[in-house]
Amino acid sequence: MASLPVVNHARNAAEFIGDEKEVRRHDRALWFMRANRDIAVQSLPKWELLREKASQIKSHCMSRLADYLEQFQDNATELGVRVHWARDASEHNEIVYGILSERNVRKVVKSKSMLTEECHLNPYLEEHGIEVIDTDLGERIVQLRNEPPSHIVMPAVHLGREQIGATFHEHLGSEAGASDPNYLTDVACRHLRDKFLGAEAGITGVNFAIADTGGIVVCTNEGNADLGTSLPKIHVACMGIEKLIPRLRDLSVFQRLLARSTTGQPITVYSSHFHGPVPGGELHVVLVDNGRSRILGSNDFRRSLHCIRCSACLNTCPVFRRSGGYSYGSTISGPIGSTLSPSRDAGQFRTLPFACSLCGSCSDVCPVKIDLHSQLLVWRREIALRRLLPLSKRLAMKLASFVLRHTWLYETVGKVLRWSSRTLPRWLIYNRLNVWGRQRELPPIPAQSFRDLYKGSHDRPKRDS
Repeated sequence: MASLPVVNHARNAAEFIGDEKEVRRHDRALWFMRANRDIAVQSLPKWELLREKASQIKSHCMSRLADYLEQFQDNATELGVRVHWARDASEHNEIVYGILSERNVRKVVKSKSMLTEECHLNPYLEEHGIEVIDTDLGERIVQLRNEPPSHIVMPAVHLGREQIGATFHEHLGSEAGASDPNYLTDVACRHLRDKFLGAEAGITGVNFAIADTGGIVVCTNEGNADLGTSLPKIHVACMGIEKLIPRLRDLSVFQRLLARSTTGQPITVYSSHFHGPVPGGELHVVLVDNGRSRILGSNDFRRSLHCIRCSACLNTCPVFRRSGGYSYGSTISGPIGSTLSPSRDAGQFRTLPFACSLCGSCSDVCPVKIDLHSQLLVWRREIALRRLLPLSKRLAMKLASFVLRHTWLYETVGKVLRWSSRTLPRWLIYNRLNVWGRQRELPPIPAQSFRDLYKGSHDRPKRDS
């Protein structure tokens, strides 16, 4: 099988950065969500206790994942749920298509599911003659534009209201030039209402699956999962195996963390529990591995499976906010995507761990305490050990290593840099050849080095006490 092209995050980000106005809007939108998260966290005195509890629950569950998956299957089956197992994305798609085709389903409504995006379910079903309508508003917007989601919670955050208005005018017949959010939302609701009424099956993701009850929980803010699973009689829930929690009482811990970390809400507007099919209906749960077992077997990266897809790390990341979701070339973007994607294909996604300032903000806000910045640092080492670094970066690192290992050279380079920053004209430093300086600027370089300052302070005569 031919290898997939390498994702070049820097080159992709350069395209996004080209529109400075949109970059600022994107940055403000995500920082607004981060600020809401901080307000919500400060209002909950037990926040750190909840984070620690959630981390412990996930660690325990991952240590006995096979046992809990079997327990979930047994309890779900007793409730009338049909449980399916998929080793990879291809098998997942075949199972879902098999369920729908056996029942002659041709129209499906789907609520938000990053797993189905990961498996590319929509194009697979469409190729087989099944109409799939995403019913989350953001998902429907990008679906109309034939684009993937750019954010795991806010799929259309990269778009301004004018762009959305133009999309609705083209595809849904809204007024030309209309960009009022209330009007556009009303247009979308009227459009989706017909889709819900005509659907023959509903597909959802799964936020949490509960081993000791066999139930699943889907969290939305629009109620579209409820409509998509209550009107049709067939419900297919697609779930990564890491979404499992051991007990029903554990659910309250994660529900208090999820919405606060995402949007600053105390809880999602709809938290829908499914314990068996609707009367006269069917509920199918597809459990998907798709590389998760391999990550689970890694001492360095298994904690990334604790992720509850809240997007807090994306909203706080200075790189993601200024480079956009599409620059990552992966279904899951941002810090968590930069950890998960190389775990699946280190060659294809070898640039993503370097799309990070190592500021640690992602680890600070993670509700389940994943040490994301530490994992990204480990990935950098792994990529170097696997000899996947480009020649330019290898040479730069060798040069830096040589300078740092020789004190006299380090001091000489420092003197030259301090002199040049004060003497040379700006255009000679920041020009087309300085790629790094196109979107960045060095802070003012002090006239003296720390070594000189330290030496000077010890050379001064001491005062009497």
